[in-house]
Amino acid sequence: MSTTLQHSENTETEFSKDELVAECKARANIYRLLAGVFLEEPSTGYLNALRSADVIGSLRSMGAAFSSDFTDAPLEQLKETLACEYAVLFVVAGGCPPVESVRMTGRYQQQPFFEVRDFYKKNGFEISTGRFTVFEDQLGVELTFVAEMLERAAGLLAAGDTAAHTLLQKEIKRFWALHLGKWVRGYATLLARASEHSFYRQMAKLLGSFAEWELDLLGVKVDDLDGGKLKVPKAEIEYEFDPDEPVCDACDKGRKEPDDLDMMLQKIDTSLIEKRVQERK
Repeated sequence: MSTTLQHSENTETEFSKDELVAECKARANIYRLLAGVFLEEPSTGYLNALRSADVIGSLRSMGAAFSSDFTDAPLEQLKETLACEYAVLFVVAGGCPPVESVRMTGRYQQQPFFEVRDFYKKNGFEISTGRFTVFEDQLGVELTFVAEMLERAAGLLAAGDTAAHTLLQKEIKRFWALHLGKWVRGYATLLARASEHSFYRQMAKLLGSFAEWELDLLGVKVDDLDGGKLKVPKAEIEYEFDPDEPVCDACDKGRKEPDDLDMMLQKIDTSLIEKRVQERK
């Protein structure tokens, strides 16, 4: 495995402050657009925005060309269809959870989980409570984190604080090198193969191409350790609990009897996705 942080060929001095601010905001918008794919089922507002002529055209220019199952379906029918597909892909047993620990170790809440949580804390990022409880290393959360960092960077640059802006850009590079860069590209290829609906298939392709573009822009070279594997070999358990918190018999983490969460954390079932992929060969 190799990871390299390089200086980008395009230095900030080649662009005006306004251009750099606009670039940060535009990139943040793409991160939030992609994060919305994974955080929860698409909402009415999200789908209406995506199906507008301007956005459809922009996404097509970026390589995401949706089929009629997305562009022509009645809205309520589309919401129901995508909610079902979301559940199959990301929630129920048999899917491919968009979680870094799962993709890297075959288990939930392993080293990446604690590392990204510390990364967020260091940078003052807090996870907002949504419809679902998500892990800190869930893809939607990781993408949202970078979006917020870019929005902060844009604000600092607009205010003339170039030093703080540069520090945030370095943190974004580090996050790609240590986390997103290791698994997002491979995972995107798996999701594109496993998705039955053009929405998830095309957004997976966009995720993969955008990841390549960002890594090039940031000057980060990192191996794709995910590789789009259907089955991820289970690594040795590094953490069975939060290493920063005490464990006792009086709390849930200290109890001997496994509960539903314990069972989920120990078992990763990808059978539904495997079946889909095999049928398409």
